[in-house]
Amino acid sequence: MHFFLFGIGLYFLPAIIAAARQTHNATAILLLNIFLGWTGIGWIVALVLSIFSAPYYAYYYYRGW
Repeated sequence: MHFFLFGIGLYFLPAIIAAARQTHNATAILLLNIFLGWTGIGWIVALVLSIFSAPYYAYYYYRGW
C-alpha cells in the first residue's frame, strides 16, 4: 500500500512542484502530467517546466500587471 502511494506521489511530482512554486502555468503542467506523464518523456517535460517556470507573482510583476 505504501509503495502504491509513493508511486502516485512520484507520478504527480511535477504538478506538486508547480503548485508549491505557484507557477503561472500550473494547470497546464497538471494536464500534461495526467495525459502524457505515462510516456516518460511527457513526465520529464512536465518536470522541467515545473522547475524552470517563473512563479505566478514574478510573471505578472515583470510584465507590469
